[in-house]
Amino acid sequence: MAIDQPTQNGRSTSEKYADLLEILRNCGKTAVAFSGGVDSTFLLAAAGEAPTEKLVALTMKQPYFQQRELEEAAAFVKDFGVEHRVIEAPVDPRIMENPPNRCYLCKTATFKKFRKELDYMGFDTLLDGTNADDTHEYRPGLQAIEEQRVRSPLMEAGLTKNDIRLLSREMGLPIWDKPSNTCLVTRIPYNTKVLNEDLRQIEEAEFYLKEKGFLVVRVRKHGDLARIEVEPELIARLAKPEIMNATVAYFKKLGFRHVSLDLEGYMTGSMDKAILETSQTGAAR
Repeated sequence: MAIDQPTQNGRSTSEKYADLLEILRNCGKTAVAFSGGVDSTFLLAAAGEAPTEKLVALTMKQPYFQQRELEEAAAFVKDFGVEHRVIEAPVDPRIMENPPNRCYLCKTATFKKFRKELDYMGFDTLLDGTNADDTHEYRPGLQAIEEQRVRSPLMEAGLTKNDIRLLSREMGLPIWDKPSNTCLVTRIPYNTKVLNEDLRQIEEAEFYLKEKGFLVVRVRKHGDLARIEVEPELIARLAKPEIMNATVAYFKKLGFRHVSLDLEGYMTGSMDKAILETSQTGAAR
């Protein structure tokens, strides 16, 4: 799809991008909550092009974020030539209890820290990379965005994930086709206490599979069982004896006792299904 072709709501991707630049030009001294993912990278690049009056990228460092993702984020900002501040803070212990509102707790703590940094720097506006598609998913973090007065210009401009990938490719951003990722706590069932060793175990398991060419992958941890999700069309490849046997051996070295392959394949937010089904049942009543 060309970026000048009208989308479902009648506005082309390029028209939405023009709206985004106009929003950004009026943000004053601007900080972007930057994770290194597709959305926040695109937003940072757009803010640089707009341009904003002044620009800084803020990244939160926590044990439940993948270390390699943080390293890639730092490398991009360095090449992009924007000031980058990495903020570290104690983990809210409630998050590690893994309640259904963990994302809200994390976002609230993160944006409060970022707000203090903005006040110290004398900046005006804090932005995040929430896009127009995010309102259709289970996203308790959206409440924190509203409460902490964080603007989401991608959503304001009506930019969807597909729009963002198209524009990122046009801009030559290396992350335009980067698979979506989330924090490592999402690999563990709700209300299951999370330990640092669980996070490192999951991170190493997923990195192993990515190195084998399974770029869209989740390793869901259910006690000592690993449930692997890959794209449906790659299930047969992972099930080949030589790959499967090597994977099982490596996962057992990491501490898993059992290794399973989810035959439904990768499904975004698969750990949210029970929450959504419960809420829908309650609404029906």
